[in-house]
Order: sequence, then structure tokens, then C-alpha cells
Amino acid sequence: MPSAADTTTPGTGVRPQTERPATPAGAKYLGVLFAVAIAAAAFNLRPVVTSLGPLFKQVQADLGMNPTVAGMVTAVPSLCFGLFGFAAPAAARRIGPIAVVTAGMGAITAGVLARSFAGGTAVFLLLTALALAGVAVSNVLLPVVIKRYFPEKVGPMIGLYSMALSAGTALAAAVTVPLTSALGGDWRYGLGVWAALGAVALLLWLPVLITRRERGERATGAAAPARLPITRSRTAWALAGFFGLQATGAYVVMGWMSQIFQDAGIDKGTSGVLLAITMAIGVPVSFVLPNLAARRGDQRLFVVVLAGCGIAGYAGLAFAPAGGAWLWAVLLGLSNCAFPLVLTMIGLRARTAGGVAQLSAFSQGVGYLVSIPGPILVGWLHGTTGEWYWPLGFLALLLVPQMLFGLRAARARHIEDEAVPAGEQVKA
Repeated sequence: MPSAADTTTPGTGVRPQTERPATPAGAKYLGVLFAVAIAAAAFNLRPVVTSLGPLFKQVQADLGMNPTVAGMVTAVPSLCFGLFGFAAPAAARRIGPIAVVTAGMGAITAGVLARSFAGGTAVFLLLTALALAGVAVSNVLLPVVIKRYFPEKVGPMIGLYSMALSAGTALAAAVTVPLTSALGGDWRYGLGVWAALGAVALLLWLPVLITRRERGERATGAAAPARLPITRSRTAWALAGFFGLQATGAYVVMGWMSQIFQDAGIDKGTSGVLLAITMAIGVPVSFVLPNLAARRGDQRLFVVVLAGCGIAGYAGLAFAPAGGAWLWAVLLGLSNCAFPLVLTMIGLRARTAGGVAQLSAFSQGVGYLVSIPGPILVGWLHGTTGEWYWPLGFLALLLVPQMLFGLRAARARHIEDEAVPAGEQVKA
């Protein structure tokens, strides 16, 4: 049963919260509701991006978006995730992480719905940024919520979260085009319909917010504990590097994989199915992998295996894209499961929920900023050479430093022990 208990320690950044007592039966019911709400929130963290890709040419033409702006759109998600993600812990200290995630679901719902009525590029991008802000704070704080309220079930809950996120990603990639056609072919309906899922998540989080009755540091008038000097931690930097490089590969695959298959002579419909398979592979693996990883003292084996899958997948795409298309799609789907692995490591590398809050914000904020140039550079390499060998070779090469960062981050240790000077160690 989830518990709000959490040891207050120097440098955690977020204090434990009080909540209304509940009967055992009521607590069990609230725990199930909470788990469902977490899954619903995770399901909404990628359709904002992956629903736009298949319809982007229509959006560009309808809004009169010039090529320069259109090229920059691929970097907007990572930029928003990085910038807004850094603000998440401060907001959580003020009003509590559950309130911030609830607000994030509201921002996703409002942004996705409103952008479908945008009459120009600037408004469309602004409303997309609103939705992405909601995604960013939820990205950072959902692992924190899991660490705080499910301290004995971090692996299974991260697995549920990752599985739901992968399912949302795959569903949006697979059904946006046929759904748009069924709604009359207008991209505005095809994008706007995803706001319904955001509204469902928001409705689930509202009772969680009311029953948990969180109050932030400033709301209670309590003195906030000193922030952990997280930049002193080598593990935190390793996690940021690992996160950023895996995000680079994931966003390139989401943005370019269908085009690579089409350039190899595979029809548009089949290429879309192949992309959906790559995304769907993450659904079962994202549930199993965090459970396995959380049971081990370190996660280095998983880091190496996933990197190996990625190198094999990129090599296959470069030299025989059509001949082994289904195999390459599966291998790259497995490689992209570095995302649930890094989320699991974030939850394991800090002793407290507050430590996870800072580590999650730091690793995701820095990581997403690191990932910004990758998709742009891949597009430039392809445009310059007219081939996919160099872009795919570049992505395979990036898996080497990704593996090195991952091996450092996967070692069994806590950031508090690295960031706090000797003699001031954070107690477990």
C-alpha cells in the first residue's frame, strides 16, 4: 500500500507531506486509483509529439509554415522538456508534486485542444509549448510521486509508468492518420481528438489531489531544507549524459524512421506499421525491464545489451533496410527501452523522494537539452549527402558514449553520498 512517509534529510529539496487518514479498505481503493492515474498521465506524455509527425505536412501547408520554422519544430519538444523540466522541483516545493502533475494534465489537455483551432504558426507553436510544458513537469515529477508514495514498489510502478508511456507513443503513431481520415481528413480533428485522453487523465488526478491533500513547503510556512549540490555528483552527470543520448536516438527514430524505409522502397502504409512496431516493442519490455533492473545491485548488463541492439539495428538499416526491415524495427524498439531503464536508475540512485526530484529534474533537463542538436544534425547529414549511411553511422557511433555514460550511472550508489561533503552524509 502506498505511503506518504518519507524521511526528511538535508538536501532533499522536497519535504514529506501530510494526508487525510484512510481506512484500510479506503486506502487500498485510493492506492489503485493512484496507480491508474499514474498510468493515465504517462499515456499522455507522447501523443502531443507523435500525433503531429504523420500530419505535419498538412499542418505546415495549412498554416503557411516556412521551411526554417518547420525544421526547428523537431527540436521544440526537447527544448521545452529541458527548460520546463528544470522548473518542476521548485513548483513541487511550493504546492506539492501531485498538484503540479495535475496542473500538467490540465496544460496538456488545454494545449492539445486549443492548438487544433490555431490560425497561424506562432499561435500553434505557443499552444504546443503549453502542452509540452505539462509534459515536461510530469516527466520529471511522476518518478518522484512513485518514489514517495510507492517506496517498496519502485520497480513495478516505474514499469507501469513506462509501459503506459510506450503504449501512448505507439498508439498515436499508429492511428493518427486513419483516425484523421475517419474524421473527415482535417488535421485539426486528428490532433484535437487527443485532448480527450488528457481530459480523462485530469479527471483521474483531481480526486487524487483532493484525497492526498498535499501542501508544499511555502504553503505550510515551513523552512525548506537546503538543496542538494547535485552538480557535484558524477552519477548525476552520467545519468544526464545517458538520458540525453538515448533521447537523441529515440527522437530521430520517431522522426525519420518511416522516411528511411520509404526511401528504401517500402510503401507508406508498411513504413508506418514498422514505426508502430518499434514503438509497441516498448510496451511489454517497459513493464518487465524496470522490475528486473530494480532487483539488481547495478544495471550495467542492461545498458550493454540495449546498446548492442541499437548498433545492430542501425547497421541493418544502413546496409539492408528493406531486406530485414521487421528485424531492424524490433532491434531499435529494444534499444529505445533505454528510456525506462534510465527512469528506473533515477529512482534507485537517490535515497529520498526529494533526492529523486532533484535528480530527475537535473538528468532530464540537461539530457533533453543535450538531445536538441541530434535530430537537426541527422536531417542536415541526410540533406547534404542524399544518403542514410552517414546519419545512421552517426547514430550508431553515439551509442558508444551512451553506453559509457550508462555504465557509470548503473553502478549501485546514491547521489547524496557523492554530492554532500564527507562528514555531512545523508542518512538513509
